Amino acid sequence: MRLASVVCVFLTAGATSAADLRPLSSAEFCGRCHRAIVDAWKTSVHAKAMESPLFQDGLELTESRFGPSARTVCLECHSPIAVLTNDTSLRQKVSWEGITCDYCHSLRDVSFSGKNPKAKVEFSLVKSGPIKDAEAPVHGTVFSPVHLTSAACAPCHEYRNSQGFPVLTTYSEWKNSRYAKSEKHCQSCHMYRVKGDVVDPKIHKSATAKVNLHQMPGSHSLEQLNSTIKARLSTSREGDSLKLTVVVSNVAAGHYVPTGSPMRQLLLDVRADSYDGKHFQEERRYARTVADQQGKTVDLEPLAFMSGARVVSDTRLAPDETRTETFSFPVPSGVKAQVRVELRYYYSPLATTEAQKQLTFLTLRRLVP
Repeated sequence: MRLASVVCVFLTAGATSAADLRPLSSAEFCGRCHRAIVDAWKTSVHAKAMESPLFQDGLELTESRFGPSARTVCLECHSPIAVLTNDTSLRQKVSWEGITCDYCHSLRDVSFSGKNPKAKVEFSLVKSGPIKDAEAPVHGTVFSPVHLTSAACAPCHEYRNSQGFPVLTTYSEWKNSRYAKSEKHCQSCHMYRVKGDVVDPKIHKSATAKVNLHQMPGSHSLEQLNSTIKARLSTSREGDSLKLTVVVSNVAAGHYVPTGSPMRQLLLDVRADSYDGKHFQEERRYARTVADQQGKTVDLEPLAFMSGARVVSDTRLAPDETRTETFSFPVPSGVKAQVRVELRYYYSPLATTEAQKQLTFLTLRRLVP
């Protein structure tokens, strides 16, 4: 919910009034005024963080392997309101709304004094946000500098488990990048400003304003992936070999790619099909491999979050990094070959459908005479 510097006038039956407002409200309630913003938020991974089938499967697996207390570890980020209101059994509708309006707009500050960043949240009739002169008669408003910075994202995008192992490092990756030094925060890429209605025009007529994009596009966004990862393909002949060179660059992310869960991978798939009927294929994997205290590689999110103890390898693309990959296939001179290069973002081994599992976002093709 974006805080508005406009006056909401409620004339229709069932419209919101100050008397209806509670210190903690569902996004559906906020959407009575801020309809366009809530509709955009509903398409975000924040809105789906709790109901996601992948998360539900992971939550069930975590509880079965590590006991009921492990449930809170998962809910702290996937339903922070449930933890803050002691509703870990999820009886309230708002607890099923993931990272919802009244969580983000009850944020007052973030502390970095402990093992993990901790959000200071106050549920009240005063909503916090990034506008200094915000006014709204239905609720109070307070300017929150933390909403303008990456610190607001840190409590859920930076996490050390009980072993002290840093499972999530997105915030610290950004902190060590040139983006932090130039004060380019997470919001500039994932909540950039767009034209939109702060308040539903049916409730209050006002000029279209610039609002933060509440869809919060990330690794599930083709546009975001294509603007972040670039690739170039070149080919050459060396005797009876076909040589391929693929240059892959992280040109726009202020963090490693992939970031977040250690299960995520960026896959570079290279294939050459020669006209004499032979087929060749190789793959490069950009990922962080994690092991437990016994040195066993973990292969599921719950194991990484609960048992991860050390990094075995890390081949991810750092901010501004360019990697040159070379491939050589035995295709004799004079034999044509069709070359295809694909970049795929792989999400989770818990996925049950191909669409959930991975997304192909870049394809390069070339006929080599």
